[in-house]
Formats: sequence, structure tokens, C-alpha cells
Amino acid sequence: MTQHVFDEAIALTPIGDNQWAGQTHPAYANMVGPFGGVTTAQVVNAMMQHPQRLGDPIALTVNFCAAVADGAFTITAIPVRTNRSTQHWTLAMTQGDETVFTGTAVTAVRRDTWSLDEEPMPQCPPPAEVPVPDRVAPMEFVKRYEQRVIAGPLPQVWDGSGDSSLSRLWVRDKPPRPLDFVSLAAISDIFYPRVFVRRSTHVPAGTVTLTTYFHVNAAEIAQVGDDFLLGQARAQAFRNGFFDQTAQLWSPAGVMLVSTHQLVYYKQ
Repeated sequence: MTQHVFDEAIALTPIGDNQWAGQTHPAYANMVGPFGGVTTAQVVNAMMQHPQRLGDPIALTVNFCAAVADGAFTITAIPVRTNRSTQHWTLAMTQGDETVFTGTAVTAVRRDTWSLDEEPMPQCPPPAEVPVPDRVAPMEFVKRYEQRVIAGPLPQVWDGSGDSSLSRLWVRDKPPRPLDFVSLAAISDIFYPRVFVRRSTHVPAGTVTLTTYFHVNAAEIAQVGDDFLLGQARAQAFRNGFFDQTAQLWSPAGVMLVSTHQLVYYKQ
């Protein structure tokens, strides 16, 4: 059976206590370096493989310190504190002597309790009723995802006419792949910088820091299979070279899987 290209991209080799070696993959190339979502997924994969891991991810904060260069990298994932139900991690990616990525994470053993999604899934047409875009961005990683945009597409004309940063879309791996924590971490960063959508103006922009909260356990993620997720993203404030954007991903059944908040750098 042929290995999925995503699994090729996140493949790691243990090289010592708390350390793994990996390689960037051309299939997930962005304009500069790899797609940040796949870099995050590679680091999450290291944590998921750690023999001392307790529970599933519930929170992840990653910081993109520098553009990841094409080629080899080393990931360090250290469980710095283990409690009865939670475990705290420090994460890093290095290339040579340079640190290009840092992060922290919390994994936990969830308990059955009262649960509720306060933010409901937006009412949207099903994926089969949303056409595949006839044009997509030229970055290679975009080809690795099937995206059916409902609202707020990437502008086709950069004329400054944008009036909202809100986007909604159905998304999944291409070709389809059963969802897990690692691929969910990648898809959580699928949304274009909101400044593109809000301004319809192409400016340099890149994520500085991204926090993802996971609201489901492994069994609940497995129920999604390789189906589409509904994603929504919007900005809250653009100011003096930085803006934030929030996003959510829901299962087709309406269960919120993740919510995210990131800070993005942009030039005028």
C-alpha cells in the first residue's frame, strides 16, 4: 500500500533521548520554506511518539522563529512535568546551530464530564454542494488539501476592495486520509493570513505564534474518518504591523474539534 504523502512528510527517526531527525518535504512547500502547518505537525508527531507521553494533546503553542530551510532538521520534545492527569512539554526544532521553531504543549487524560459546544457550527451547505475552486494559490502545499470555499476566498483580484476577514470552507487532506491529532494540527493552520482577505491587497505576512486548543480525544477524532471538516477564520484587530486571527474546525456532525488564535506579522 502506498504511503500517504502527509505521512512521508511527518516521518521521523529517533536519534536519542527526547530527539528525532526529519526532513522537509517538497510536497508541502510554501512561498518561503515549508507550510507552517506541516512543521507544527512534525513536532506534534515527535511528541506523540514519545514513550513517556501521558494522554492526548489539549493545548499547543508554537512560535515560528525563522523560516525553516529545505533539508534536515532536529526536533526536541521534552516532558518537563507530569501530573496525575496533565503533562507539560517544551518543544523545539533546530537546523544546524539555529533554532527555527519553539513551542510548549499540554497533554492530558480526559475524564467523562458534562460537555457542551457553546459556539455552534455555522449553517452551511454540505461539501457536495460547494464547488471546488477553479483557481488556487500557486504554493505546493495547497495541492495537498481539498478546500471547498463557502465564503471569504483568497482574492482573485488584488484591488483593495475587501470588506470582511471572515472565511468559511470545507477542508480535508488530499487524497483523503483518516484524521488524527497530527493531521488535525496541520489543518488547523490552513487559513490564509486574514489581511489578504480583508484588504484584497497582497502584502508580505507570516505567522509569528499560534495556539491551538484541542477539544476532543483520539476516539472522537477517529469518528471523523477521512471526511471534510468545516473551518471558519476571522481577524479581530490589525495594527502597526501585527494582527490576530481566530479559527475553529468542526466535524461534519457539528462537534468543535479545535479552536485557534494566532498573531501574524504583515508589512504595509
